[in-house]
Amino acid sequence: MNMSLAKKLQMEIVDERSGVYSIVAEDGTEKALIRFDPNTQELSYANENCLTDFLNYNGHQFRKILHHKRKDTFRAGFRLAFSMIDGKDVAAYNDKRNLLVSDHGRVYVIAPEKKRRLAEIYTDGSYCEKYEAGACSYLIKNLEGRYTERSFRTDSRSSALIELEAVIAALTDYPEDVRIITDSQYVRKGIAEWIVHWKLNDWTTASGAKAKNISQWIHLDRLCSRRYVEFEWVKAHSGHFENDYCDIQARGLAVGKSPRMLRKGFEDE
Repeated sequence: MNMSLAKKLQMEIVDERSGVYSIVAEDGTEKALIRFDPNTQELSYANENCLTDFLNYNGHQFRKILHHKRKDTFRAGFRLAFSMIDGKDVAAYNDKRNLLVSDHGRVYVIAPEKKRRLAEIYTDGSYCEKYEAGACSYLIKNLEGRYTERSFRTDSRSSALIELEAVIAALTDYPEDVRIITDSQYVRKGIAEWIVHWKLNDWTTASGAKAKNISQWIHLDRLCSRRYVEFEWVKAHSGHFENDYCDIQARGLAVGKSPRMLRKGFEDE
């Protein structure tokens, strides 16, 4: 288990010489003097204190923040609020077999064998560019193994957002502790990783731009903050019955075809 205890920091690019940028990071107490070359990815520290030790110890996270900055944001005067999780087990979070947990606002990762006995909700969403139409679908499987299904259309025009809307609708429908099973890495990583930092940094990304779909993420965060929710990822179109079923229902509703018509096309793929 790896709890998300984020440390809030600020950085400013103060100088650039021959493609190497001088960066000052601070935590309100100390400052770290950093040199970084975006082209070679070389990073070094020009001073030593507790903050440089923290950044060095959590170097994978810090490098990831710098790597994700757009090249046009590497300029003198660029300022950014950011945050890092001390001692974060990056490998555990990146292992798609593990479940990411939102436990009444606390976030951590667990191995598959540690998951609880919970009701399960399988979610999926689909957007058809040809018809400019989207739809969501989810299945709730209670502890007795009985299913409840719901599908609905959406005006959204992004597959990632539609996947997010499906989870929001499902958690609104089912207010208890639950496991969400989704093929969306956007949802899985968003609620259990990115949102931890977005909330500390005024919903700003590493490039200084606002995160997308903020109102939906705030809604999902509120729904999760009241209970225990596990997020399990499954590969799309991999023969997972419930996930494939939700995919068929969502695609059928989006394009206006019956599930039987779409199922035939799906089976022929």
